[in-house]
Amino acid sequence: MFFIDLGISMIIFILLIICILVGVA
Repeated sequence: MFFIDLGISMIIFILLIICILVGVA
């Protein structure tokens, strides 16, 4: 269960970074 939550958190974190990069660019 912990690994599943960790995976989801990483995916959300990556999506946030992409959104920020796109917003800056």
